[in-house]
Amino acid sequence: MKNIKVLGSGCSKCVKTAELIEKLAAELGVEAAVEKESDVQVIMGYGVMRTPAVVVDEQLVHSGSIPTQADITTWLQS
Repeated sequence: MKNIKVLGSGCSKCVKTAELIEKLAAELGVEAAVEKESDVQVIMGYGVMRTPAVVVDEQLVHSGSIPTQADITTWLQS
């Protein structure tokens, strides 16, 4: 199972990012626990300056925009 955190304030881009990850995980048949994290201290702990950001299995893989479907697919399948 992939543990995925979407870091952000809860803005529309953050919500869209989480929804897109959940949708693609379901389509690919990948078990993924998607958690939304809005605590500024936690976000800063990952060194993130721009949101939305994505952490997969405790590794920061993206920040500053909504990730592409191709990027998400790569994260889910690796």
